[in-house]
Amino acid sequence: MTQCSLDLPLTRYLAPDGRLLGELPAWADDCNLLARLYRQMQLTRLFDQKAVALQRTGRIGTYAPTLGQEAIGVAIGCRMHAEDVLVPYYRDTAVQLMRGVKMEEILLYWGGDERGSAYADPAVAEDFPLCVPIATQALHACGVASAFKIRGQHRVAVTTCGDGATSKGDFLEALNVAGAWQLPVVFVVNNNQWAISTPRRIQSGAPTLAQKAVGAGFHGEQVDGNDVLAVYERIGHALDRARQGKGPTLLECLSYRLGDHTTADDATRYRSAEEVKQAWDEEPIKRLQRFMLLQGMWDEGREQALIGECQALVQQAVDAFDAVEVPAPEAAIEHVYARWPAALAEQREWLAERAARRAGGQEHE
Repeated sequence: MTQCSLDLPLTRYLAPDGRLLGELPAWADDCNLLARLYRQMQLTRLFDQKAVALQRTGRIGTYAPTLGQEAIGVAIGCRMHAEDVLVPYYRDTAVQLMRGVKMEEILLYWGGDERGSAYADPAVAEDFPLCVPIATQALHACGVASAFKIRGQHRVAVTTCGDGATSKGDFLEALNVAGAWQLPVVFVVNNNQWAISTPRRIQSGAPTLAQKAVGAGFHGEQVDGNDVLAVYERIGHALDRARQGKGPTLLECLSYRLGDHTTADDATRYRSAEEVKQAWDEEPIKRLQRFMLLQGMWDEGREQALIGECQALVQQAVDAFDAVEVPAPEAAIEHVYARWPAALAEQREWLAERAARRAGGQEHE
């Protein structure tokens, strides 16, 4: 019988001011790796800022910002193997970019264009699209992991969610089947302290969200989600365990949602300015930057060069997004049925004919 301890660990290496709190793993001596992690966090944040601006000007639809939570996705994407499968939720811009999804594809998705989920990079062809329903993706990940186990493949399904999703039945059912079948799946909970306007303190009576794994019979732990080095270390460990047939892991990453829940939200209605100010003092990008400055790995010249490079990449993506042709009107009803009902077939034909007349100047708005 499997025994699970309630003494769950919390991993943290860096203080908010960049000071070391303990001995780092050996891999943390790799300056190139740290620079890569930092670059990807900055790129994610700059892209995030642009996406919010595009929504505000009506160029894309409602968008879920990742502000303050970049370290989690960057670490996940950096540690996953190409053959693994990501089953994400709607706040996973950082990990998608690390996996190879293009920025313009992400903009297409949030702009309401289905083609944004048809990833061009073959390396992410099996990754799932963003999941907006809460926690259903956790069950999808268990299905993927079941296939890996049946086939005898040393691959891992990685699924993510917010703290609010851990209260859903779908999430708890996914934990149950993952533990019962010892599936190669890693659950990453982005505990950003707010499920829209519901604070973590009243979301669940459990002392930690990681403890929810214990009832399902497998390992859970906490990590400082604002410390990219800590997340990198622990997500790597969880992936290795799953790949070696040692079952699932639930990793609760403690972070803070610095922005609104989505661009349709106004977080000032339920959060104090003092709380948000304190969270800004602990955010992940400045924390890693301070550490690298203290270690002599970084300087202002490199910082400015990096910002310029990332801004140029973001603008290129926006230009590519703007250049994409508007989809045909009939695309709105494609992929709805395996067999087309006659009425829908007639509608598709009518839409196609009308579009052709408009293109030929035979019909006007």
